[in-house]
Amino acid sequence: MNKILAFCSLILFSCFSLNAQTTIKKIDNRWSLLVDGKPFAVKGATFGYDKDLDNYDQYFEELNFLGVNTIRTWATAENTESLLDAAEKYHIKVMVGIWMRHGRPGMEDDDSFDYLKDEEGKKAMYKNAIEAVQKYKNHPAVLTWGIGNEVYLNTATDEEKEAYSNFLERICKEIKTIDQNHPITSVEAWTFGLDWWQKYVPSIDIYGLNCYGAGAHFLSAELEKRRIDKPYIITEFGVTGEWDIQQEKNGVKVEPTDQEKYKAIVEGYNEWIKPKSDCLGVYVFHYASGNSFAAPWLFTHYNGMTRPQYWAIREAYTKEKPLNNVPIINFFQLPETKVQSEVWIPVQLEANDQEKENLDIRFYYNQRTGSRKRRDQILPLAYRGNIMDGFEIQLPKEDGGIKVYVHAKDSYNNVGIASTSILVSDKEASQKKYLVPKVQLPFYIYQDNEDLPYFPSAYMGNYKAIEVDLNHTADVHTGKTAVKIRYNARDNWYGLGFVDPANDWGDILGGYDISQAKKLSFWAKADQKNIKATVGFGLINKDKPFPDTGKKSIEIVLTEKWKKYTIKAKKEDLSCIRSGFVIFSSSDGFPHEIYIDDILFE
Repeated sequence: MNKILAFCSLILFSCFSLNAQTTIKKIDNRWSLLVDGKPFAVKGATFGYDKDLDNYDQYFEELNFLGVNTIRTWATAENTESLLDAAEKYHIKVMVGIWMRHGRPGMEDDDSFDYLKDEEGKKAMYKNAIEAVQKYKNHPAVLTWGIGNEVYLNTATDEEKEAYSNFLERICKEIKTIDQNHPITSVEAWTFGLDWWQKYVPSIDIYGLNCYGAGAHFLSAELEKRRIDKPYIITEFGVTGEWDIQQEKNGVKVEPTDQEKYKAIVEGYNEWIKPKSDCLGVYVFHYASGNSFAAPWLFTHYNGMTRPQYWAIREAYTKEKPLNNVPIINFFQLPETKVQSEVWIPVQLEANDQEKENLDIRFYYNQRTGSRKRRDQILPLAYRGNIMDGFEIQLPKEDGGIKVYVHAKDSYNNVGIASTSILVSDKEASQKKYLVPKVQLPFYIYQDNEDLPYFPSAYMGNYKAIEVDLNHTADVHTGKTAVKIRYNARDNWYGLGFVDPANDWGDILGGYDISQAKKLSFWAKADQKNIKATVGFGLINKDKPFPDTGKKSIEIVLTEKWKKYTIKAKKEDLSCIRSGFVIFSSSDGFPHEIYIDDILFE
């Protein structure tokens, strides 16, 4: 009998412990976040490795080492459940992000959504939000829901912001009816959401505020000024971002030093965040690795190498100093005059390492003009020399101010980075009409659904009958996945374009310079014989501000076996291809499926 009772008790304990409860409570005039009744101070980091499923254990072990007890995501995806499982394994909680589209291109992305008119789009977002909550609400790793990110900042008019606010309240109110165990956070830049939330979205429990630099010190006062009696979490934090930097040189914003980046996190947490009675904690941006413009400025890793931000998070949360210090670049300077492209110029550099390790020095550059993806690119520079005798770099074929980086890597895999700028002159580059990133060949439009340069968002014709699966695995040409396009109608035509930026039809600068390519090739098949299709690149006409500079297509007849198709592109102007792959087809009485794989310019 005792064994039966013990067994039943174990079952009851297991059932109830599966779903950790998060609450907020004001105790002695100070807001607290409680998990299963115990105080939980948010010592967080935004998480950028959500797609790297195979290495979750490594990342969460590292987060434990850093003293991180919670991560924040921006959206749910196919890996969310595995991510939550890994987080729970390492006793880390998750602010589960639910994405809301932006009303206009801005700081975050190049999307454009109409909250006044696009009812279908709002239905899709609402459905996604509610289904995500229903699916994950009982997972013990869930801390809060994080709805949207900087939507007010990236929405143009007050009328649209009010429409978004009402939509947001509808979502938050419904979430409360289906999940009473987790509070709702909505996330906005600085204080742009406060007045709208206060007036239109009472169902938000915690205000999520993205704030960088010393502004974090003033958030509490901003809430008090508006008589807001709700807690807040700083949902993104780090050193002052480019958008708030005033100082410029050669038209390039002056980036803070590595020492300033470290200090902002450690002192910011202890002086501007932790002491505030209405602040529940912070998510430092960004536990991730990358090689784009934001990575040296804000990430914990650059191309897998450890940055000062990594060690700063650890000291902020655990008070432990770095196990090995990041190399310090004390001085980095280039000539002050305008210089012709491809010329070699001297570099003045002083760098040292506290542990006296040998340093690997390299140089890179970045352009601060053109499309978003061009501005994100960090490209290698040719260089020669050594630390003892000095270095020279060769200027790239660019025109105008460029940002130049020096990297100093030690044997511990730490990398110190410093930056400056220089004016470059190049006649050919100055005459480019569309400033977009130049690619290296072969340039894959699709290969195993990894890092797609173009997104299949241009639906045409009878678009409601189209289903697109970028992760089809049942029958692929090479690798793990292929594109599967299913057309469910028995008549009419349809089209699909892979475009950049997503959801844009030529109003925003985007695309890629693929000028060196000679052809576009791809493999394709269908689920039945004699399926006709017109396939190629280029979709956006010259009546738009930012069109495709070149267009070409061929008509093909697909069979049930994989076949390679090639489109010659040598004579086409590929200097700005907005639509990397386009396919049109129609139904002749039956639904059909088309499969495509290994799409590339070469």
